[in-house]
Amino acid sequence: MAANGLTLEELAELREAVKSRLSWDSSVSDEQLRQLIENELFRRQRSRLMTATERKGAVSRLFHSFRGLDALQPLLEDKEITEIMINSHDDIYIERNGELKQAPIGFESADRLEDLIQSIVGRVNRIVNEASPIVDARLPDGSRVHVVLPPIALKGPTMTIRRFPHQPLTMENLIDKEAISQEAAVFLRQLVVAKYNLFISGGTGSGKTTFLNALSQWIPPDERVITIEDAAELQIRGVSNLVSLETRNANSEGKGEIGIRELIRASLRMRPNRIIVGEVRGAEALDMLQAMNTGHEGSLSTGHSNGAKDMLSRLETMVLSGAELPVSVVRKQISSAIDVIIHISRFRDSSRRVTEICEVTGMLGEEIELRTLFRFVEAGERDGRIIGSLQRSDSLQDIRKLSHAGLAKEGMR
Repeated sequence: MAANGLTLEELAELREAVKSRLSWDSSVSDEQLRQLIENELFRRQRSRLMTATERKGAVSRLFHSFRGLDALQPLLEDKEITEIMINSHDDIYIERNGELKQAPIGFESADRLEDLIQSIVGRVNRIVNEASPIVDARLPDGSRVHVVLPPIALKGPTMTIRRFPHQPLTMENLIDKEAISQEAAVFLRQLVVAKYNLFISGGTGSGKTTFLNALSQWIPPDERVITIEDAAELQIRGVSNLVSLETRNANSEGKGEIGIRELIRASLRMRPNRIIVGEVRGAEALDMLQAMNTGHEGSLSTGHSNGAKDMLSRLETMVLSGAELPVSVVRKQISSAIDVIIHISRFRDSSRRVTEICEVTGMLGEEIELRTLFRFVEAGERDGRIIGSLQRSDSLQDIRKLSHAGLAKEGMR
C-alpha cells in the first residue's frame, strides 16, 4: 500500500483521471480541486472499503501532487523532520529528532519523482539531466536540495533534502541545547564583533550552517555583508546592508556557469565589510584566503573535516587543487588569514556540540601552529545522552583586534 488505503498503481490511475478532468479547466481553485478529487475517488468501489481517515489522506495526497510537492508535502509540513532521503521513488527515509527511519510513503513511479525534481530545480533556474546528473537547489522555504539522476544513481532518481527551521536557532538556543557553553559563546561574540576571521569545521550534518547563522547574529547592523553560497540557505538577520550571491550551473550547452571563485572575486568589488562563504570545497579556498588577507576582516566560512588540525590539511589540499604554489606559501596564507577554527561534532546520541575552539597562532617552522582555547571533555553517558562540557584550556594569544575594538579585557576572560 502507498498510504491512506491506496496502492501506488491506484494512486497513479486516480491522478490521471483527475488530470484529464483538469485539462478542460486548469483555473480551478484549491477548494474546487479538492472537490474534484473527492468526486473521482467516490466513483471507485475501492473508496467504500476505506475508512474516513484513509479517504481524507488519499484526497490530501492527490491534492498535493497537483498543488504541492506530492508525497513529500506531509513530510515537509512536519517540523520535527530535519532530513528527507529519497533513495528511489519507493524507498524514502527521514530523520526525526536525530533518528533515522523509513517513511511509509512513495511515488507512483520513477518518472513521477523525476517530474517533481525537474519542477524543484526549475524554480531556481537550475538544470539537471542525463548529461549533467548532479545538482544543488533549494525549496521556497530555504531547505537545501541535492539531486543525483541516472545513470549515476543506479536505483533511479535520488534526492536529499536538508531542512532548516523558519526561525534560525540563536546562540541562546544552542546554549540551551548544550551545543556550546555560555563562557565559549560570550568569547565568540567578542571575536565576531572585533572582526576576527572565523572558520567553522565539522562533518556532514554536524550543524555548521546552523552555527554560522547563530554567529552572524552578532555582526554589527551598520556593516555591509556579502554572502556567497552554492544554494542560498543562510538566514542572516539584523543586517540590512546585505547582498546574497548564489552560484549558477552551466546551461544545456555547457555555458554560463558561475562558481564560488567568480562570486568571491566579484564580491571584492562590492565594498563589503565582511564576506561569508557558506562552504568551501575546492580551489575557491585560495580566493577566500586572499580575501581574508586583503582587509576583509571578520569573514566567516565553513568546511568539512574531522577536527581543527584536519581542517588545515584539507584547506591546504583545496588550495593546491587549483594553484601550483609551494606548500610553505599555502600554509603561510592559511595561518595569516584564519584567526580561529571552531569545530563541531555529531555524537553517537545524535547531539551536535562544539568540541574544539582553536586559535591559529602562526607558523612553527614549516607547520601551522594551533592553540586550543576550548575543548569538549566527555564525562560519561546517562539515559543514552552524552554527558560532558566545553572547558577552557588556554587564553587567546593575539588580542590586537580585541584591543582595537575596545574589548581586550572582556575577550581575555
